[in-house]
This record gives sequence, structure tokens and C-alpha cells, in this order.
Amino acid sequence: MKHTIDFQPKLFSTFKNYSREKFFSDLMAGIIVGIVALPLAIAFGIASGVSPEKGLATAIIGGFIVSFLGGSHVQIGGPTGAFIVIVYGIIQSYGIEGLAIATVMAGIMLVIMGALRLGTVIKFIPYPIVVGFTSGIALTIFTTQMKDLFGLSIAKIPADFISKWIVYFGNIHTMNFWPLLIGLASIAVIAFMPRVSKKIPGSLVAIIFMTIVAYVLRYHLDIDSIETIGDRFVINASLPQPERISFNMETINRLLPSAFTIAMLGAIESLLSATVADGVTGDKHNSNTELIAQGAANIVVPIFGGIPVTGAIARTMTNINNGGRTPIAGIIHAAVLLLILLFLGSLTKHIPMACLAGVLIVVSYNMSEWRTFRSLLKGPKSDIYVLLVTFFLTVIFDLTIAIEIGLLIAMFLFMRRVMETTRISVVRDVIDLKNESEIHHEEEQLIVPQGVEVYEIDGPFFFGIANKFDGVMQRLGDKPHVRIIRMRKVPFMDSTGLHNLESLLRLSKAENIQLILSGVNNDVHNLLKSAGFDQKIGGENICSNINEALERAEVVVKTPPLPYS
Repeated sequence: MKHTIDFQPKLFSTFKNYSREKFFSDLMAGIIVGIVALPLAIAFGIASGVSPEKGLATAIIGGFIVSFLGGSHVQIGGPTGAFIVIVYGIIQSYGIEGLAIATVMAGIMLVIMGALRLGTVIKFIPYPIVVGFTSGIALTIFTTQMKDLFGLSIAKIPADFISKWIVYFGNIHTMNFWPLLIGLASIAVIAFMPRVSKKIPGSLVAIIFMTIVAYVLRYHLDIDSIETIGDRFVINASLPQPERISFNMETINRLLPSAFTIAMLGAIESLLSATVADGVTGDKHNSNTELIAQGAANIVVPIFGGIPVTGAIARTMTNINNGGRTPIAGIIHAAVLLLILLFLGSLTKHIPMACLAGVLIVVSYNMSEWRTFRSLLKGPKSDIYVLLVTFFLTVIFDLTIAIEIGLLIAMFLFMRRVMETTRISVVRDVIDLKNESEIHHEEEQLIVPQGVEVYEIDGPFFFGIANKFDGVMQRLGDKPHVRIIRMRKVPFMDSTGLHNLESLLRLSKAENIQLILSGVNNDVHNLLKSAGFDQKIGGENICSNINEALERAEVVVKTPPLPYS
């Protein structure tokens, strides 16, 4: 079957039945989401180690591309808290250019994943691993904000989790009352705002209110111990100019693990966001198209100095709750952010760093999923181990190691569960025909001729099962004249399973035992033919059902044994 790329952006099908009512609904949602995204884009940009306008540029350009090319009607793309830790680490080790290279590489990986139709596969990553990642990232983000929240005087903060807290406690005597007051007040405003209005984002209210308070304290009451964005960054109220990114094999090799982490984290978060959105709207997103759109955004955004882009669950839900139902809302959200950057961007220099710390602490709390974490600790032991290993790897080491080991754990768990569900049974006397869809026979039982053994494999015949099959064969001990392998319930076979079958054939030939296959489906049969196995075993020994296989076995048993050629 010819493979085609599954790329069908939802925007292009939107215009078929688009109306004025839908536009005004998208317009209001887009404006509100743009306002909600403003403080988050600034906070995520600064926490990641770049200037605030580059966080905004990421939300503007990335958000536009995700909505324009994406496979979801309501997905909002932009910078998210999940990337803070990995982005900050890359910048510390390889600089801004290293981040740009890693992000472009991640974008290319995402496009390839979408083109290969891997979108549906990624969604099956075990839930404890996803919770372990997000909870670990949340704790790490919380940890990174302690310096600004308490106004600590620390020249250089260590990269790893434990060293950070050692330094914090060692410098607790430098704590400043005013930043702490502003940070705690920001958290209180954000927590209290939903009681006043769920339409107005608490983070925006906190930033506006605390910026005014900090401005009054600083310029009218001569309290200069409140650090603002302007003290740390030079604000450029315009979109960054595109810059050339230089690639070389040495840099690519060094940044490949980081790029893979960005790609996997972006894929998981964006598809998780789109799936949550589907549950609310009743829509169905195209996961492969979504991956290609996320990839395109991550290829373009670094050219403008931006940070990685993915689907943002909180902003996507804000879009849905305010009436957004098409990608037009996401495009409007990007336009609103662009206008704010161009006309109000210079005002961001007055925002206190402690206020942004408060915003990010609330973000980390919402990300922590502590209730889900607690409930998973009451589940099966295997899920608890996976959850805790992923969590502690994320916190103590880094996200790159956690993602890689987490995926390995997921694969091992999958293989173990498949092995547990795949059964191998042996019949030597009678085959019960009840509920046997493969068999076309009026009798309720089939007699297995003397000297014939029938093995049934129920499940995929891949490398994990191949050794299990060998073990069953060795335990039997006796040598029959014919071995029938029933494969009617084998949906697929990998190269190790094929190798195992070839080894069994060679062993059977050496012992003058005839091997017969029964009920092989088309996919497995094509694999056997392409490997030349049908010629080795003989076409007459690959039977469509067990009746034919037993008839063939009777002929073999009655025929005097001859050595294999």
C-alpha cells in the first residue's frame, strides 16, 4: 500500500461553513487568550534565560504557525512551563545559538514523526510517565523562582536541584522584604481573581497591579531594592530580526539528545493538549498534522531567537471556554500579542521580577498534578515505580535523562505486558473446535494423529515471545514426526520471530521433524515470502487452516522418513 503523508490543516476546512457569528466568537476568544498569554509568554521567556520580547515572539510566531497548519481546531501554541528547565540548561551549556540549533533539529524530528504517522503512537506513552515528567518539571520550576521571590543576593545559581537549595539556605540572610511581599501578593491576587471574575486572567491583573505598586515604591518612595525586568534586560518593543543559524556535525552530535528531548516533550504535551480539547468540544484532532505543524513552528521560531513551541493546555482551554472553535481564534491571539509587543512592549521593563516569580509559582502548582500524583501512588506497584523513577530523574538529574529512561521504561513495560498476554499452548491428542473461527468442519473435535504436536501462538510473534516459544519447545523433550505451528492469532511477526522460526526449521530438519504452519495471515505470509522462508519450508507446508495442516501431517507421518536435503 502506498504511504501518503497525513497532512490536513483544520484551517482550510474551516472556511467551508464559516459565518459572521463564528468569526465574532473566535474574535472574542482570540483577544482574551492573547491577554492571558501575555504574562505567561514574558515569564516563560525570562525563566528560560532569554529576554521577554523573545518569549513574546515565540508566542506570536509559534502560535500563528500552529493555528495556521495545525490538526486541531482549538489548539493554542506557544512557550510553556514544561520547556523552562531544558531550555535554561541548553542556554547555560551551549548558548542561545545552541538552543536555536537544538530547537530546529527538534522541529525536523517532529515533522518526520508526523510524516511517518507516529502521532497516534506517542499518545500511548504510559500515564505515570507523563505525570512523573510534569510533576518533576513543576517542582524544578518552583525551585528556580526562589531567588527572585525572596530577593536573594546570589551571583550565580547552580544548575542542579540539590545544589540550588543548599545555596538558597546558605544565602537566606540576604532575603529582601519588599520582593517577598510583592511575590506573595501576586500569588494571592492570582488565587483570588477567579472568585471575582473567571474571564479576567489573574496573572495579568497581578502583573498590572504589582507593576504600579513597584513603580510607586521605586520612584516616589525611594525604595530601590525591587528588581524589575528593565534592570536585567534591555527591552526591544519589536519582533526580533531573523538571524542565520549555522550547523555543523560536531554541534549536531552534541545537541542531539537535547533536541530529542524537546521533540518528545513537545509531541507529548501538544497531543495531550489536543486530546483534552477534543474531550471538551467533541471534536477529533489529526495527531499527525498537529505534529507537522508543531515541527514547522519549531523550525521557524528559532530564526527569530525564540524558544521551543508546543500546545499549551491552559491557553487552549481558555480559548474553548471563551467560545473559540476554529483556528481563526489562535491566529487572532497571535495578532493581539503582536500589537501589544509593538505598542506596549516598552512598559514591560517596569514589571517586578518578584511578580513574575509569583506567576511562575502558581504555574508550577497547577502543573504539579499533586492530586493525580497521590492517587497514582495507590495504584499497581509497576505504575508507582515508573512514576517515582521518572519524577526523581527529572528533579535530581535533568529532563533529557528522564525522557530517555522514561521512554525505555515505557517500552519495557509494553513488551512485558504483551509477553504476559501472549500465550503458547501445546496439543497432542484432540483439538476442541468450539469457537474456532478458522476451522470449517462439522465435527466438534479434531483428532491429532500420533507423532504430531500442535503448538498455538496466541498474540504477536516478536523478539520477546520468540525466546518464550523456545522454552516451551525445550520443556517437552519428546521428538514428534511433525510439528504444526498454529498462527491464526498472530497479528504480526518481527525479524527476531522470523529468525526464531528459521532456527526451528533448521533444528527440525536436523532431527527429521517436519514443520507445518497453519492459519498464517496475509501480513505474516508476505513477510515469510519476502524472506524466502516459504521456499525453505515448502509451499505445501504453509496451510490456510488446521484441517489442511492435519491432513498434510497425516501424509507426512505415513511417508517413510527421508533425510532433508
